[in-house]
Amino acid sequence: QFVLEPGDGDISLRTIDLLCPIGRGQRGLVVAPPRSGKTILLQKICHAISECYPEVYMIVLLIDERPEEATGWKRAVSGERREVLVSTLDEGPKHHVRVSEMAMLRAQRLVETGKDVVILLDSITRLVRAYNSHLGGRGGATMSGGIGAKVLEAPKRFFGAARNCEEGGSLTILATTLVDTGSRMDQVIFEEFKGTGNMELVLNRQLAERRIFPAIDIELSGTRKEELLLPPGVVQRLYTLRRVLARMPALDAMPLLIDRLSKTKSNADFLNSFRVDE
Repeated sequence: QFVLEPGDGDISLRTIDLLCPIGRGQRGLVVAPPRSGKTILLQKICHAISECYPEVYMIVLLIDERPEEATGWKRAVSGERREVLVSTLDEGPKHHVRVSEMAMLRAQRLVETGKDVVILLDSITRLVRAYNSHLGGRGGATMSGGIGAKVLEAPKRFFGAARNCEEGGSLTILATTLVDTGSRMDQVIFEEFKGTGNMELVLNRQLAERRIFPAIDIELSGTRKEELLLPPGVVQRLYTLRRVLARMPALDAMPLLIDRLSKTKSNADFLNSFRVDE
């Protein structure tokens, strides 16, 4: 597991460690409405992994991104084994596709030599849009939302490449997907990728509008087979925590969790503070 919990006790990272732990070879989806704080969250994850695991290769891949956002990322991510690959929104779809394929080939070569690689992709929605424009009429029959039937093959191959190899290293991919944008195409892309990941971090727009950060939807976020990443005692306590929070509305559960976490120094202290239902 990549333990993100930092020394300064950042609540966002501690919440991710509790609700949807990230392991090596994870295929994670960050489901984000507009202005829900996904970029800040990704940057925090990036810095936490870089600080705690300096041996891990970090590739930040920004597709169809605003130039000022790209500059911000380049300033924030620097050092050895850290790369930011950008294709800004003033570049064409062909350039977006080329940059993403270059990033994947680079990551695969590193994994083959036994390295652990993390790719942060922002966003898979824009990557699919780029493939859709790039393939044009060659994308096959048009599905709902205006996407060609063959368009999803390459992005799914990209996202599906995340794995932990027995003979080599591991490739972890965390990709954001945009929802609630008002676009039918974005909704179709999200639905196509929904079942492919083994970790989902869902951000809640209502929490973000109330300026409650991290705006994580507790009920919808989680990691598949999290018991493989966490010690048995911790798993039981997390189940108890989820049962308690599930009884409350989403808009009340997250502020309560933030409040309780801020009163303890670490996640271990927090989990030890309540009784486990046998």
